[in-house]
Amino acid sequence: MATVAEAMWGSLLRFLAVLAAWLALASAAEAGGPGLVLGATEDAVRSTTLATAKAQMDLLALAGFRAVRVTQIWVPGESALSAQDATVLANVAAAAKLSNITVLTSVLNQGSKTTPLTDADQADFAAYAANLVQRVPALRILIVGNEPNLNRYWLPQFNADGSDAAAPAYEALLATTYDAVKAVAPSVTVLGGAVSPRGGDVANGIRPTHSPTVFIQDMGQAYRSSGRTTPIMDGFAFHPYEDNSSIAPVDGTHPNSTTIALADYGKLVALLGEAFGNYTLPIWYDEFGVESQIPPAKQSLYTNTEPATTKPVPEATQAAYYRQAVQLAFCQPNVRGLFLFHVFDERDLTGWQSGLYYADDTPKSSLDAVRLAFEESRRGTVAHCAGLQLAVHPKVVQHGSVLTLTCDLDCSYVAQLYRLPGRLLVAKHGRAVGGKPTTLPLRVPKQQGSYRLRLSAVAPVNPGPAVTLRFSVHGG
Repeated sequence: MATVAEAMWGSLLRFLAVLAAWLALASAAEAGGPGLVLGATEDAVRSTTLATAKAQMDLLALAGFRAVRVTQIWVPGESALSAQDATVLANVAAAAKLSNITVLTSVLNQGSKTTPLTDADQADFAAYAANLVQRVPALRILIVGNEPNLNRYWLPQFNADGSDAAAPAYEALLATTYDAVKAVAPSVTVLGGAVSPRGGDVANGIRPTHSPTVFIQDMGQAYRSSGRTTPIMDGFAFHPYEDNSSIAPVDGTHPNSTTIALADYGKLVALLGEAFGNYTLPIWYDEFGVESQIPPAKQSLYTNTEPATTKPVPEATQAAYYRQAVQLAFCQPNVRGLFLFHVFDERDLTGWQSGLYYADDTPKSSLDAVRLAFEESRRGTVAHCAGLQLAVHPKVVQHGSVLTLTCDLDCSYVAQLYRLPGRLLVAKHGRAVGGKPTTLPLRVPKQQGSYRLRLSAVAPVNPGPAVTLRFSVHGG
């Protein structure tokens, strides 16, 4: 029988091993800012034909999306993809590559009647996920499950004594799936959680659910109780919807409740830190949507009636709220991605009309404004963030007497042209749009000789240290 000292030493070693593993993940995490992945949660790109998948993927790219999250349904008894599902996912991957789109794949059960609870079902689910990344190796980011804190996808939520049944069972599934996927594809990113933003925490309620606050805490307790010394996920997926579509993301804080929305980032980070001992666990917002009102000219495309609780907004408001969502995520250091649910409206009004395209694939008036917000995010200018300092990387190319500047982000620059050994000929300043070649407002003299361009560039909205480039140019 182990002594108390031996037990304490063993616990310390397990803690240090877990901490080292989490810190390894944290070091690989990228802050929000221009690296924020802006994508869509959209299964319309799933198709048995590559042409259809590519046509839908092109509409995503046209709207400014650079990533897509698709779902893949597991059913009990399956441990490998069917031939048809393998074809569909291969088409998604091929179309995404052609359109320069990153793919996230959610592997989930259809609903609470097929919750993987037994050891056998969890082993099959894990084998299924591992088979997916083997059969379609281009799919490099995997999400395990969907909203396990809700009775729609996971039952039971509570044990007979009122304690949490869902979080420990889901934690076990996540750990088993993580190990199975990493065994065949170590470089695949495995995301856990995919948690809904609200829940009741009432064991005997009509609709048994858990709030994200309680579910994350209970997941962490299950993880610690398991004695596991390795991670169970590479990042945390979360669905930070507002209470309804009429609420502006910047106003949707919940300091006195268990709900977590986009503006509750601090609460989410603190919960993850408390649960898993790591305050820099990467966060992926893989679902967020704002429903827009359907104009009379398009109403014939839709069926049924909009629920009163949805409170859809005008398209201009939808665009403004999506911009706010991008701005919030851009300034949240641990956030890796923001995915809008959907790109294309669902035809059934009891579903989601949150897309940038109507149900007939024609664009809404909100599309251009949202695409601009995406572009400004990638250029580093969509929002000013406290503490964010961006370094730009300028590049200059000479073509005859013309000098062309390209910065990876928007940059303000000062350009000085010298005739060697050191005579200043001209100095100019200006601003370049990130990723867009810009002709500098100066010309290299036609006289033969050696000249040098000294160019200093800095990010205009979230400035870091100025970057200075010295570039030798030649006249004549």
